[in-house]
Amino acid sequence: MLTTWPAFTEAMYLLGEANGWRAQTALWKMVEQGNLEVARQGPEHYSRMRSLMQKYQDRPMDLADASLVCLAEQLGVRDIFTLDRNDFQTYRLHGRHAFQLWP
Repeated sequence: MLTTWPAFTEAMYLLGEANGWRAQTALWKMVEQGNLEVARQGPEHYSRMRSLMQKYQDRPMDLADASLVCLAEQLGVRDIFTLDRNDFQTYRLHGRHAFQLWP
């Protein structure tokens, strides 16, 4: 599974709020065991993330979501694992294609 640093950070925060360090440890183990990879995104992606956040400002789209949409566009994938179904049902790849949401 592949994620971004903003999404990883958001997941760490939410897990910490829900179940503390124990839950956060499980996420770290996924990274350490190679089951979850954090993609590198750099300056070449920032303008796309910004434009996505501007486009979906009525939701509003946060940086974590923008980074995931940007990564999906970059890799040409439509499958997204998210608990944020409402927002990802609205977002579109390149403004046209709906995501396949999991779970």
